[in-house]
Amino acid sequence: MSAIFDSSVVLGLPEESLLAAFNRSGVLAPSDVHVARRLGRLAGETDELVALAAAFAVRAPRVGHVRVDLTSVRQTAEGEVEEDEVDLDGLPWPDAPAWVERVASSPLVAVGEEATAAAPLRLVGSALYLDRYWRDERAVAADLLARARGLRVAGAGVDAGAASGGGWVARSARSVTEALSGETDPEQRWAVAMALLRGLAVIAGGPGTGKTTTVARLIGLLAEQAEEAGGELPLVALTAPTGKAANRMQEAVRAAARSVTPSGGAQALLENLEAATVHRLLRQRPDNASRFRYNRYNRLPHDVVVIDETSMLSLWLMARLVEAVRHDARLVLVGDPEQLASVEAGAVLGDVVGPASGRLRMHPRARVELEEVTGVGLDVVDVPEHASEIGDSVVVLRTNHRFRGALAELAEAVRSGDADAAVSVLGEGDGTLEWLASDLAEVPEPGSGVLEPLRLLACDAGRDLFVAARAGDRPVVLEALSSWRILCAHRRGPAGVSSWNARVVQWLVDEIEGFAADGEWYVGRPVVVTANDYSLRLFNGDTGVIVAREEGGIAAAFDRGLVSPSRLSDVDTVYAMTVHKAQGSEFDQVAVVLPQATSRILTRELLYTAVTRAKRRLVVVGGEESVRAAVARPIARASGLTARLWGGVGV
Repeated sequence: MSAIFDSSVVLGLPEESLLAAFNRSGVLAPSDVHVARRLGRLAGETDELVALAAAFAVRAPRVGHVRVDLTSVRQTAEGEVEEDEVDLDGLPWPDAPAWVERVASSPLVAVGEEATAAAPLRLVGSALYLDRYWRDERAVAADLLARARGLRVAGAGVDAGAASGGGWVARSARSVTEALSGETDPEQRWAVAMALLRGLAVIAGGPGTGKTTTVARLIGLLAEQAEEAGGELPLVALTAPTGKAANRMQEAVRAAARSVTPSGGAQALLENLEAATVHRLLRQRPDNASRFRYNRYNRLPHDVVVIDETSMLSLWLMARLVEAVRHDARLVLVGDPEQLASVEAGAVLGDVVGPASGRLRMHPRARVELEEVTGVGLDVVDVPEHASEIGDSVVVLRTNHRFRGALAELAEAVRSGDADAAVSVLGEGDGTLEWLASDLAEVPEPGSGVLEPLRLLACDAGRDLFVAARAGDRPVVLEALSSWRILCAHRRGPAGVSSWNARVVQWLVDEIEGFAADGEWYVGRPVVVTANDYSLRLFNGDTGVIVAREEGGIAAAFDRGLVSPSRLSDVDTVYAMTVHKAQGSEFDQVAVVLPQATSRILTRELLYTAVTRAKRRLVVVGGEESVRAAVARPIARASGLTARLWGGVGV
């Protein structure tokens, strides 16, 4: 009889060692322990306090942090492990001051910002980094600050030479006014003017606030100015972290071009722009997945680089991107800092926007300049002369042009962390918002009337999808596919994607005549691509539907055309999908399924991201306890980027 081993437990650790205790508890994964032990062996380090600190430094990026603070790791760990599975209080946590002191004396560790010794770990105050993350964080901060301090950018068709005499500012004011003809949103005016005046522009805001329209107006205005000056049109790069987000940005910018109505050359530029993922823009090297053709020594040729969905960008990828952008090019960061951050280490956009998410913060000279150029003023905190310039490059769009009423009120209540307001809005509801206030663990199966509104939604939408798929009508079927989605926090469990996909399939089989979910490739099956396939030009997150072909047989219908199912290797059914996977997408109708309140995945950012995917109607499934737990649990990622950008260094 063979022994059964627990793969989560590292064998061979001394029974009473710190690493063994934290590994057995589930706080440290085997990978954390193995890397820490390997580092210790290479440096001849035998201190188990240092080994434990090294393991937590390795663990930090795995759970989304850039660094670990040794004085507060006990508290932050509470939100990173399942409370009912781990007795954190029973673990042998070291005394924090003694722990920091022992770590600082280790040959594995370089201490302070100025230390030049090469070491795999870097200790800044009580914050311990893996050296590569410390370097990336410092490089991103230095690059963004340098761009923010460059008040004006020459090139790309803009005459910066006359700025000191006021000529360029006056001409820009005229151009901005013309470009925004009929537009009364002062925030969008400021965002366009700021991006004209500065080498770095951060355009933040929630869904429906006009971020893409603002980008289109900016690009159109730059192109018009280039034409007026007799120069070449600017070379513009549109990029996003995922293929789906890049495609959506490309379509949105092209659509916005029709409302912006710039000159002929500018119109053509906007309508022919193609977006790419950050990896494709930087040209990932085939011999090394972590290296790119474009880098600090071989920079991108573009005059303007626009990054959409920046909230999804990890610190590492942000570092690779900003180092590849020319010093005299414009860098425009676009996104919603309140959404879920990257699944990897860092929350870059949230760190960059920093305190400006509550109220803009600028130097008086920058504020006055924008007021003169745009002819409008905004509510701005004037910062002292010695304060960081990063705030001069940040504008937050707050006016929602897409939806009002309960949807907007709920999104704002969640964003601001007001659980009472969120519960109140859900309880009152309206035609756009419905709350099925039941814990899924308590919902009887099947035949329960609790989920009847959601069953009706799924069956109505599923019927439209099936009819269009059976007719082989690709445009109609894709429109039906984008009309609704169920969003889940988890992949598995009663509130998970797999359970809800199975539940919806059964509803459709019972309700729709002719619908048969037989085999893998049945007509009407909606699918989501789970891995990039460059040969098919299909990317992680792209969605399609299995349709009947007029000449017989079936095909998978995507925005890019029809594909034989035999060529698809990495797809899942997508009646339901995770909130993370839905980031960057929007649907007419959305059902959000909340897990139990104890789920560590249930956070304010997850709930905000989920509810803001709905354009017309939202159904929230989950008890009041889950709603309150989500609103009260913001993601706190350990990072020093905000301090580096807005004032102070390190901790």
